[in-house]
Amino acid sequence: MNLFKPYLTHNRFLILAASLMVLLAFTFVESDTYKQYFTEDYKIKAPFLPDHIEFAGEKMPLTESDIKERMDREIMATVFWQSNTMMILKRSRKYFAIIEPILEEYGMPEDFKYLCVAESGLSNAVSPAGARGFWQLMEGTAKPLGLEINEFVDERYQLEKATRSACLYFKESYASLKNWTLTAASYNRGMNGLNRDIAFQGVNSFYDLYMNEETSRYIFRIMAYKLIFETPEVYGFYLKPEDYYKFPSTQSIAVDSTISDLSEFAKAHKSDYKTLKLLNPWLRDKSLPNKSKKKYFIELPKE
Repeated sequence: MNLFKPYLTHNRFLILAASLMVLLAFTFVESDTYKQYFTEDYKIKAPFLPDHIEFAGEKMPLTESDIKERMDREIMATVFWQSNTMMILKRSRKYFAIIEPILEEYGMPEDFKYLCVAESGLSNAVSPAGARGFWQLMEGTAKPLGLEINEFVDERYQLEKATRSACLYFKESYASLKNWTLTAASYNRGMNGLNRDIAFQGVNSFYDLYMNEETSRYIFRIMAYKLIFETPEVYGFYLKPEDYYKFPSTQSIAVDSTISDLSEFAKAHKSDYKTLKLLNPWLRDKSLPNKSKKKYFIELPKE
């Protein structure tokens, strides 16, 4: 018979109980600290919503409750998707330097550069419907606007040419609608669809129209980007000048004949295929047939 067994068992129980009490005490302390962090130190605040907002000089009627709520929704969605918004901010100076002068050349309001942000996030995106490039042009829209699209070339990916084509669309739309906000909405809805909505509902303001979900959010999404890009610090985005991306120094090489091998072409100009494709995303294959002797300009780093 082991006389010490009850004593040892009792001691083990006491040790276990004491350990549990220490663990629970520690857990409560940690829980209190965690709670304090989230209730006092970590605070999510509603993003700033100005009393006055304009798109292309046209005032948004924020005194209407549904308009204010829809604008608020897009600001929150954009502000709290921090990684995406920060990335687009970092791209903005790189691409706005190309877009802004073209908008000015065509007499377009500068605010239309934010359509490009809302469409593609300033990238050569591809939509499920087949829209492509920074301006998300469909083939059926792009070709009548003067862009070449085939197996080897797709100028929807050439930012300067695509921006000019978008401006042609804006000019035509504004000539019909006489309103910049409706012109911007038509870029998403289509002029025919927008004109049908206006005729059926008997109103002539974007803010009075009942529209599909995508188009009804479109102008507000554009304006959310405008507010954040023009005053990033107000919305918690802080960037130093060196944080913004830049284009490398390039040279334009005129070509009016077939290039059978773009990799060899790049090497002949002291570059490489990867760099050629990054600088010229409109080149869609490994060669550039050119029976018509059309003049193309290929960008490559300065030698």
